[in-house]
Amino acid sequence: MTTLPFPNDFLWGAATSAYQIEGHPLADGAGPSIWHRFVHQPGRIAHDDTGDLACDHYHRFAEDVALMADLGLGAYRFSIAWGRVLPEGRGAVNIKGLDFYRRLTDALLERGIQPMITLYHWDLPAALHDRGGWLNPDSPRWFADYARLLFDALDDRVPLWVTLNEPWVVSVLGYLEGELAPGHQDWFETPRVAHHLLLAHAEAVAAYRASGRHRIGLAVNLEPQHPASSSPDDQAAAARRDAFINRWFLDPLLLGVYPSELESLFGPAWPGFADADLKRIQCATDFIGVNYYSRGLVRAAPNHPPLNAVRISPTYAPRTSMDWEIYPQGLTDTLLWLKDRYGNPPLYITENGAAFDDPSPCNGEVSDPERVDYLRTHLCAAHAAITQGIDLRGYFAWSLLDNFEWAQGYAKRFGLVQVDPLSQKRTLKTSARFYREVIGGNGVAPSPATG
Repeated sequence: MTTLPFPNDFLWGAATSAYQIEGHPLADGAGPSIWHRFVHQPGRIAHDDTGDLACDHYHRFAEDVALMADLGLGAYRFSIAWGRVLPEGRGAVNIKGLDFYRRLTDALLERGIQPMITLYHWDLPAALHDRGGWLNPDSPRWFADYARLLFDALDDRVPLWVTLNEPWVVSVLGYLEGELAPGHQDWFETPRVAHHLLLAHAEAVAAYRASGRHRIGLAVNLEPQHPASSSPDDQAAAARRDAFINRWFLDPLLLGVYPSELESLFGPAWPGFADADLKRIQCATDFIGVNYYSRGLVRAAPNHPPLNAVRISPTYAPRTSMDWEIYPQGLTDTLLWLKDRYGNPPLYITENGAAFDDPSPCNGEVSDPERVDYLRTHLCAAHAAITQGIDLRGYFAWSLLDNFEWAQGYAKRFGLVQVDPLSQKRTLKTSARFYREVIGGNGVAPSPATG
């Protein structure tokens, strides 16, 4: 069986986020987040699920770190709950909350697992939201102050930092479509929020340059936008969605300009931004984190303003339980596009995975062959990009655990490890054992071994 080898220093990890797994969001003096408020509004979340218990990682982190070690993980990407450390978002530090992350970091290092910390994975302190949240021009400074606190506390032990996770999702799903917290639906708010998030990243990077000793980057959700046909209308529609999704945050960060399409798309809602802001945003970033799940197949739709485009699902394609097309070639395409457009920046795949309707455990294991195939084909796609010169340095599977999947509650399962939401029992899936073999051999076989 031929195995596709990865670089000797390639970093193999798994990822989670605070609100999705920790539970106990108000424990030990923590302040509520916008997500704690959002989930307690009836009808917002499937089955009215909440993150009040989630995976109880706040109490079971030692058990979960032991699972990571058993899988052979070289790294673990987790996020900090801002309100657990700063209950009001600013001001007095909650030492008990900070100590939780100190203990988690130390437990990882004791097992030889590198921490990658994400400073913001969508759970803005509610106290800051009451002051305008990401709409407030002071929000980048709030974020930099918070980031500086974490750098001072943990940078001596944490080699990799991510400022923001998927700022596009925060801006569009949180402030335009209202699907996620804080649940706003305002076309005029969206570009202002996006701009403040980019400034927040820049301010945090500047703070890190003053005292940090390792590497810091940004994680963005990317998906290639393919026209549904060769028609000029579909091709133009795909280009608009590419600007709206893929280039909105990377062009200012890496090229110092917003995509020209955005001003026409937003029309009077586009406020225009100072050149000085764009110079601040175009900061030195050590790496880009790529969150990839699927592609966009795009058809022109004049009755769907302002993009006048819709994403469609091909009827012939396999899908995950999220109804996302399984398209591993899109990962190779995305990584090559980053090289071509932005000059081959250092990359980590900070999220990649799939939700499926997993069965109940049998003989102490959960059989999930669809997820094994998803991981295998996407790892092969990542390897293909490396052979074409992409500076890809690591891969983080999403997710370590079945968890609270935002608006979907507990109905969608992405984990390598099944978590019973009632008993909290952890059970390895076949995909976890597969991933352990990949890590152990530092390579992936393009097809499963046969008898």
